[in-house]
Amino acid sequence: MHCAGNWTGIDIAFSLFNGTGLVKPDANPNEDINLAEDTPLDISPESFGTIGKVLKSLKGFNLDCYKDKCIKRRIGIRVRATHCKTAEDYCELLLGSEVELELLYKVLTIHVSQFFRNPLTFRKVKEEIIPQLIQQCKNREQRELRLWSVGCASGEEPYSLAIILKEHFQEDLQDLNVSILATDVDADTLQAARAGVYGEDRMAEVPDPVKTRYFTQVGSKYHLLPEIKEMVTFRQSDLFDTSSYPVSDLILCRNVLIYFERSQQQKIMQALPPCWNKGDFSCSVSRRPFSASRELFNTVCPIERIYRAV
Repeated sequence: MHCAGNWTGIDIAFSLFNGTGLVKPDANPNEDINLAEDTPLDISPESFGTIGKVLKSLKGFNLDCYKDKCIKRRIGIRVRATHCKTAEDYCELLLGSEVELELLYKVLTIHVSQFFRNPLTFRKVKEEIIPQLIQQCKNREQRELRLWSVGCASGEEPYSLAIILKEHFQEDLQDLNVSILATDVDADTLQAARAGVYGEDRMAEVPDPVKTRYFTQVGSKYHLLPEIKEMVTFRQSDLFDTSSYPVSDLILCRNVLIYFERSQQQKIMQALPPCWNKGDFSCSVSRRPFSASRELFNTVCPIERIYRAV
């Protein structure tokens, strides 16, 4: 389905996170990820406040910015994984275990992704949006095309962009200085992204010819080729630090906003426009812009949640 006719915007964004003793250092923070997904955990305001204070003091992670329901569900994952009977027991464990603090932080910040997640969105990026951006970029004095993947997790989204550029726009890359920046709040997740090694579950939407050209299979893992990894720069960044937003032509912010409270979503949406290059742009988000920021965006494609700045 065609979402919009010809448009002249230059900047586009897409949004479019062992008992009651010490935990094993090599424990997998996602090992029991489904255990608490649909089972709410009773966490008293006191326990929730204690957990929040520990995270803010030792990790700089502010729970107040996130939806309580989502956060409590993810805390429940670690409570059950450590076999604590109550949230109060878990607080005691958390206060005495740096290992558990690190595991909880990972559960709260991890965003599971795939290559070419939501294929229709990436098809529109490939067929309509990137060609428009490239043409606009060629008309500029400085031929720089800057793409930004927000909340990139383990790198599938920015690497998907890189593969699209390499696969379909090789000639254009010769004439442009293209940069892909990928940011996330968790340093260890970014380190995994830089390694570029993925399991079969992350590759479900990758066509076999693309697997063959850009990945090397080693056992059950797929290793991304250096030529793709070199196209992406990863950087640790807190999305709430709006002063750190880079100037960009295309912003993908598709899987992050759903974790935040409405007021924080609003803050982010209102901070995006100043970081775009001059000219019109569009922004795709995980939900419609709120009324207070709706005047900043016009809808380009409601199905794929693509918006253009006013």
